[in-house]
Amino acid sequence: MDYMDYFGPNGAGKSTLMNIITDNLKLDSGKILWNGQESKTLGAKYREILGYMPQGQGLYNGFTAKRFLNYIAVLKEVPKEEIEMQIQKVSKSVNLQDELGKKIGMYSGGMKQRLLIAATIIGNPKLLIFDEPTAGLDPKERIRVKKIMSELAKDKIVIIATHIVPDIENIANEIIILKDGILREKNTPEELIRKYAENGDLEDVYMNIFGE
Repeated sequence: MDYMDYFGPNGAGKSTLMNIITDNLKLDSGKILWNGQESKTLGAKYREILGYMPQGQGLYNGFTAKRFLNYIAVLKEVPKEEIEMQIQKVSKSVNLQDELGKKIGMYSGGMKQRLLIAATIIGNPKLLIFDEPTAGLDPKERIRVKKIMSELAKDKIVIIATHIVPDIENIANEIIILKDGILREKNTPEELIRKYAENGDLEDVYMNIFGE
């Protein structure tokens, strides 16, 4: 399906926009639409289609990973008889199926980030939103997380907010560029390169727009 990226430096407004889309912040104006319907009119149905991974790791280090995923599944109102199957499915998708019995406090930063991805996709939401999902990860874990999100985009809509250029190279279908809370561009990676860095790449697009 789709892999869309909200791209810009820190303070550009990416997290604010993510929080508006997920209804954590109220709109001053405008609309959030899902299949032509305003999200505020969909109520619980909108929350069912939405999976959100906020910036920062809000985890319970005393929980095992399995207990944490069970807790998230209950919060998402996954039917009781499906919870175990869902936990096994999402943990396998992020390569944590053999680590479920460990306490989260024993996890590395990359493992915690993958656990949060598993928590985001449990319940099979159609729209996945990730806010700076690779922040603070080493290059190996960043590649692993990037591959996971690319796989998810095969049958879901995936939106990622990032200021890290390699996060979106070769995987984003469409890029939205924010600067100072204003939409600067909305286009395919190829068109952005043609417009801003004809003989370069997305890193050059970033430099030419933001001067950083």
